[in-house]
Amino acid sequence: MKKDKLAIFDIDGTIFRKNLHFELLTELVNSGVFKKTTKEELIDLYGDWVNQRHTYEQHRDRMVRLYRKNIIGCREEDIKRISQKVIKLNAQRIYIFTKGLMEELRRDHYMIIISGSPVEIVSEYAKYFQFDKFFGSIYEIDKKGLYTGKELFVPVSNKGEVIGDFIKKKGISFKESIGIGDTESDAKFLRLVERPIAFNPNKGLKAIAEFEKWEIVVERKDVIYEISSLQKESLQ
Repeated sequence: MKKDKLAIFDIDGTIFRKNLHFELLTELVNSGVFKKTTKEELIDLYGDWVNQRHTYEQHRDRMVRLYRKNIIGCREEDIKRISQKVIKLNAQRIYIFTKGLMEELRRDHYMIIISGSPVEIVSEYAKYFQFDKFFGSIYEIDKKGLYTGKELFVPVSNKGEVIGDFIKKKGISFKESIGIGDTESDAKFLRLVERPIAFNPNKGLKAIAEFEKWEIVVERKDVIYEISSLQKESLQ
């Protein structure tokens, strides 16, 4: 069947119940690819997040800095190997709502995932769930196959621009398109699609979704709540 519609998914907090970048960092430390002393920094980072001392954006920025610092001198083959291991262990830790949505849309939608996590693990995730296109952060590799720590491409800085440029090149329209995300960085591509879904949104995306009258879906345990704009108005 020809795929003439578009579906765009964020990963962390949207499909995946945890954070791919954090899981990758953890396994890189446990496997000895990153220095063992990094584990203390990782524990502090996680503690600040779960104890609400940092926002999600601050948490993400700290992960990026920690990863960028420790990846210097690492081999590409090691990062790919650990990425495969993380996906094998964690891929099925996904939300019921987005799992059903992926299965439903895959038949006639061109499926895209976009994430700030490193492209090595994003590509493995895309392969596992049979996405047609993926975007993840790209770090420079020198001629010896070693990472320099320099960021070459960071899609999370403007997901809307990344998607817009790709769609123009691919020749796919936004007619009957759908997008789903959970934080403010996803709003830029959600504004492009015909059916934007704010899924388990953080405070920032919730405010945008309510203002734009987007669909809001909340999943807790095994229960899914779909909140329409009419329902929100009746509750105010």
